[in-house]
Amino acid sequence: MSFHLDRFQDYLAFERGLSPRTLDAYGRDIERFRQFVEARGLTGPEVVAGRDLREFSYRLREQGLAPTSIRRTLSAIRTYYRFLLAEGLVSSDPSEQVESPAVWRRLPDVLSREEAERLLSAPDPAERLYWRDRALLEFTYASGVRVGELITVRVRDVDLDEGCAVVYGKGAKERVVPLGRPAIDALRVYLRELRPALDRREGQGAGPLFLNARGGGLSRMGVWKILKKQVERAGIARRVKPHTLRHTFATHLLEGGADLASVQEMLGHADISTTQIYTHVDRDYLREVHRRYHPRS
Repeated sequence: MSFHLDRFQDYLAFERGLSPRTLDAYGRDIERFRQFVEARGLTGPEVVAGRDLREFSYRLREQGLAPTSIRRTLSAIRTYYRFLLAEGLVSSDPSEQVESPAVWRRLPDVLSREEAERLLSAPDPAERLYWRDRALLEFTYASGVRVGELITVRVRDVDLDEGCAVVYGKGAKERVVPLGRPAIDALRVYLRELRPALDRREGQGAGPLFLNARGGGLSRMGVWKILKKQVERAGIARRVKPHTLRHTFATHLLEGGADLASVQEMLGHADISTTQIYTHVDRDYLREVHRRYHPRS
């Protein structure tokens, strides 16, 4: 009872409105913390000091937890102590004295330009859904949209005469993404020749832009399956995810000389620091060019 875990769970569920999965994650993290505190002979969260939390962080590291997992656990503990303070159950927050471990941001996996061309050319013209698959790949590579944005784009969101589309990103934020000529051409044929035959429920010109074979909107899994099939057909041996095309879009823009602020706008990043990771990819590309072509590399 001294840890007030039931009250904390009620706070997360009813005041914060967290999902059951997130509640379970918080529960596991705080239970791990509770066991550590009791093993040290401490009677409750009110007597935990900053040095105890630092020892807890070291113990998690010794157990082999990744820095991301340790950060998540410490974040849960900070939320827990904010709740305890607000309820008057503790007088201080020891988590303020503990820094989260740095997380090494891995460079995103991207396709080379040659691989991207092979992927975009992979759909088989003899197949019924050729123009759907071709248009989907071209649209994704041209716009850099997330898969969640891709499946929610509607026919009315696309203006082929202007060469752009409206997408709705995280937090329902709206942005306009430009489309290149190959994407526009593929979409024109798809909308004229194939989509009307697929659209059985909402009528021509309404509903999601990309439909499945039964006439419904594509799901995330549907996009995964299309991409997996075309990656295999293109002979690309490594794993390619829908987000790989987004990474590839950003990297190829920067390699071509685009400025970071423009790429940030097209990706829909709220913070330019999120976009800056692609500059590291660009530097790797420049080093490779230097290695291959400079006479004294």
